[in-house]
Amino acid sequence: MMRSFTTLLLALLLLAGCQDPPPELPKPRIYPKVIYPDKGFEVFDVAQCPFEMPLPSYFEIQKDTLQNEDEQTFDCWYHLHCRELNSYLHMSYVPFSNRKEFDELVDDAFDMANKHNIKASQRQESLVSNPDSRVHGLIFEIDGPVATPFQFYLTDSTRHFLRASLYFKANVNRDSIEPVYDFVKEDVVQMIEGFEWR
Repeated sequence: MMRSFTTLLLALLLLAGCQDPPPELPKPRIYPKVIYPDKGFEVFDVAQCPFEMPLPSYFEIQKDTLQNEDEQTFDCWYHLHCRELNSYLHMSYVPFSNRKEFDELVDDAFDMANKHNIKASQRQESLVSNPDSRVHGLIFEIDGPVATPFQFYLTDSTRHFLRASLYFKANVNRDSIEPVYDFVKEDVVQMIEGFEWR
């Protein structure tokens, strides 16, 4: 009797142990929770810069102090920093006086965008043209795990040149930062649309 009880118990344990585990279900796609800053605009109007534009109120203006010796005459280099979204927009303004200097600045803007071609999956370029405000330029939107997914330059084609790049202080996986990128990009586009030379 004890033997048949032990045999029955072993058989039950074997049957219980041989069941397949439940199938693993894929985890749903989610984004980390982000607390977005309030939308609102002020005017970027800094004495050293010959332009003004709408500035999202969540950007903190920081003077760029990491300039090379030969760049010390350029007083209008700034970081627009957003702590809440761990991002900043680096802006560098350079005056020019002739066509050669202008062409070099445009070439430099393309070189900076081209440096991301190795990791980029796609690049879209959009013209900026506002003849009434004498604002012309180009927006580079770069898809893929690149350091600066949004870059642009603005110029009046005669004296003024501004280049800017949007950075995120994180590994830039476009899928994971997409909602934050879209939030900031929308406001940067408004900055470009409201940009005016003084």
